[in-house]
Amino acid sequence: MTNRKLLVVATGNPGKLKEMQVYLQDLGWELQLKPEELEIEETGETFIANACLKASEVAKATGKWSIADDSGLMVDALDGQPGIYSARYGKTDADRISRLLKELGSEQNREAQFVCAIAIARPDGTIALQVEGICRGEILHTPRGTGGFGYDPIFYVPAQQQTFAEMTPDIKRSHSHRGRAFHALIPQMANIVNQN
Repeated sequence: MTNRKLLVVATGNPGKLKEMQVYLQDLGWELQLKPEELEIEETGETFIANACLKASEVAKATGKWSIADDSGLMVDALDGQPGIYSARYGKTDADRISRLLKELGSEQNREAQFVCAIAIARPDGTIALQVEGICRGEILHTPRGTGGFGYDPIFYVPAQQQTFAEMTPDIKRSHSHRGRAFHALIPQMANIVNQN
């Protein structure tokens, strides 16, 4: 009998599951994707609201502990856009980057932040934990680097003097919004292991 606890990830994206598994690998949780037919509409107005909504709905539908995240890019000069619509800002990563750069134009203020909210729900759908991680940076005029995904090639982190797309996976993990959210989450996860 194994003592690993199952955590259903509220995503259909195997890449996201793999990324979460890296953060949680030492905690004894086994991650699995949500059932494919289970679609949850993201109707929340904040990243944390969407993360809680997804975790709660998946937990209730499966009767198991669930984890969800919601993340995106907020650009200061665009009043926080694209924000919760980051993934819907265009059809492809290239479209999204192109639209963002066009909307920023020659704007001097290139300040921005990536935000990642993570929520864990109990099997009855109540939220056990919620955290948020933020990474400040700025938007470059042209993409740099070949790693990462999404807006990574134009998101420059001055402290690292690199875009997310130029960082090694380990450096990105320790500096990114997702890394910071998991850093806040992991110490609290020990407390929920014994809850049922």
